[in-house]
Amino acid sequence: MMLRTPIALALLAALCLPAGADTLKKVADSGKITLAYRESSVPFSYVAGAGKPVGFSVDVANAIVQEVKRRSGKVLEVEYVPVTSQNRIPLLVNGTVDLECGSTTNNTSRGKDVAFAINHFYTGTRLLAKKSSRIKNYADLAGKPVASTTGTTNAQVMRKYNVEKGLNMQMILGKDHADAMLLVDADRAVAFAMDDILLFGLMATAKNPGDWEVVGDSLQVEPYACMLRKDDPKFKALVDGVIGEMMKSGEFEKLYAKWFTAPIPPNNINLNLPMAPQLRENLKARSDKPAV
Repeated sequence: MMLRTPIALALLAALCLPAGADTLKKVADSGKITLAYRESSVPFSYVAGAGKPVGFSVDVANAIVQEVKRRSGKVLEVEYVPVTSQNRIPLLVNGTVDLECGSTTNNTSRGKDVAFAINHFYTGTRLLAKKSSRIKNYADLAGKPVASTTGTTNAQVMRKYNVEKGLNMQMILGKDHADAMLLVDADRAVAFAMDDILLFGLMATAKNPGDWEVVGDSLQVEPYACMLRKDDPKFKALVDGVIGEMMKSGEFEKLYAKWFTAPIPPNNINLNLPMAPQLRENLKARSDKPAV
């Protein structure tokens, strides 16, 4: 396993891959497939000791890699590159990474630049706050600083809600989810607006989980999906085929139980999150339909 540091990414400009390129040919020619991962998107893709990415989405990506290896008939090197909400799409489009399975919302806006596989999770924007803050819903945020993460749909949703409701919130954006949570921990913001499942994951891995709570109504329901380059039908068919077969065989439900209803690293906390109705329905529909 090779882990790519952000500094090394600057050396890859000469390897930019135009949209519509054949990812499977690129992988076969280079003998390497490069996977993007998130550093704090618990329990989907995160670092849990020794810099090794783990999580639900990482396991999905690794299953895809096994099928790529089987079809190529070659021993492939697997390289892992950390990405953020802000740079994940550019690094995919320019060929630095070949596949991003993290916590990325499949929506029509992003669909202009990238393609998405079958949806593998559904979530909505809620709030993570300290219990001592007494924040319970969005009205409690009026006139106060609120954190979110740069490059996410959640930040856009909160800005729109702020204008519509006239709450006069001050939005503060962290570079990643862990950074945004730190803004609340340091009392620079009263709450962190993000996908509820990521908030539950961050709370479970916090130093003092009992000090935190996830509150507020869900503002919208959006699907997560693995992201790949546009106009690459052979690779999309392979990715969809792997995920679809996992859903059909029952392997997907076993993987879900591993990460959402059982203890997870590094603190062996159980998120106790049953599968949402939308996801259970998609085990049969196996749709890649985006959010609006």
